[in-house]
Amino acid sequence: MNIGEQIKKTRTAKNLSQKEVALALEMDQAQFSRIENGKTDPSFSTIEKIAQALGVELVELVNADDIFKEVNSYDKSIFEKLALVDQLEEKEKSAFFSILDALVSKKRLKDTLAHALNSI
Repeated sequence: MNIGEQIKKTRTAKNLSQKEVALALEMDQAQFSRIENGKTDPSFSTIEKIAQALGVELVELVNADDIFKEVNSYDKSIFEKLALVDQLEEKEKSAFFSILDALVSKKRLKDTLAHALNSI
């Protein structure tokens, strides 16, 4: 994958528009588009500025495939899933466990109601 594709993958993963990044770079949006589409090769200093505008380290920009590859936790073992949860920041872990608690509570309520209705 060329640097333009890496830049685009990183930009879209961060939910940024070309216009937002171009403004941060003080660059014409058309020029930024040409970089992303591989129509022009940016200088090293431009690549550094793009990484900074995207809020990533230069190495992260170059390795965007590895960093932003799809994580499909559904097919993973319970230990692999726990390892993924452990990578989250504390605030994200708290949100994850709140959602998990709500889903388990909903399931228990449904089971209790179903059991009560079947008992009638």
